[in-house]
Amino acid sequence: MATEYTGTILRGSEFDPVEGRLVVDEDGRIEAIEEASVDGADIILPAFINAHTHIGDSIAKEAGRGLSLEELVAPPDGLKHRLLRNADREELVSAMRTSLRFMQQGGTAACLDFREGDVEGVEMLEDAQDGLPIDALSFARGSIEAMEAGDGFGASGANDDTFDEERAATREAGKPFGIHAGEVDESDIDPALDLEPDFLVHMVHPQPAHLERLEDDPVPIVVCPRSNLVTDVGLSPYSELNELTTLALGTDNVMLNSPSMFREMEFLAKLSDLTADEILRMATVNGAEIADLDYGVLEAGKEARLLVLDGGTNNLAGARDPVRAVVRRAGVDDVKETVLEPESR
Repeated sequence: MATEYTGTILRGSEFDPVEGRLVVDEDGRIEAIEEASVDGADIILPAFINAHTHIGDSIAKEAGRGLSLEELVAPPDGLKHRLLRNADREELVSAMRTSLRFMQQGGTAACLDFREGDVEGVEMLEDAQDGLPIDALSFARGSIEAMEAGDGFGASGANDDTFDEERAATREAGKPFGIHAGEVDESDIDPALDLEPDFLVHMVHPQPAHLERLEDDPVPIVVCPRSNLVTDVGLSPYSELNELTTLALGTDNVMLNSPSMFREMEFLAKLSDLTADEILRMATVNGAEIADLDYGVLEAGKEARLLVLDGGTNNLAGARDPVRAVVRRAGVDDVKETVLEPESR
């Protein structure tokens, strides 16, 4: 039996606001988007893709006040890694599951998690995700075996290792390879690009020569503005990068920030020159493309992973521009319904 959602539908990758009905078939796919006059002020948009997380450190929320980025998260002896080593498996899985539930509540359909802990870390994330309607994708690290057990490889950075073998194995496995680059300084950007990654994370400090390389070979980039501000490494040149390549949005370490795409979008909207449409694409369509997901956009034939906001809340009532309202104003309290898992599953 088909299910209908009515209101203002942010259709396609341009988020064209259409008043009408979105019809989901019994297999959980969008059957049609029909323009019609409807009652109600709901706003229907694609569910979010959080394109960079570290939810393993959910056990350490707001720990490490006053520490530098290296002291907080650098392997192997940063505070985060010491806490991870000292925590037992049940504690880690429970904390990750709590963060996944929070993301689910806020309309996130998938997260691309740079997964510490080798094969066991991948298995722990699978246990944390079990039964939840959210795709927690493991971009594993630690070994080629971990990558094979997970969904891809997530390298810490080209200054930590060469990653040549891991890159070759990931390519052979047909899985995506991502790597941190340019977070603290520019020294690891060229060797990261030399690996021909499927995507980069951060790119706070690209120099003109790096921008030229991106122009020639536009590798997608995941930016994490709140994390970069908290760790005092600076902010990426968002508009310049956006002109050269595909940008996606991630919330990074749960240790430092809540994994809220609403907060990340609002923050980026108010500190950059990017438009609301561009930022919403970063939070949906573009992240889905990086992970080769069949959702992230409201179009006929796509999986129906979507979010319904109550446009009549005290926060959203009277908003003149639905896309700007979603990006700059909306929050979890405005969420009326989430549809994160196809009906046939």
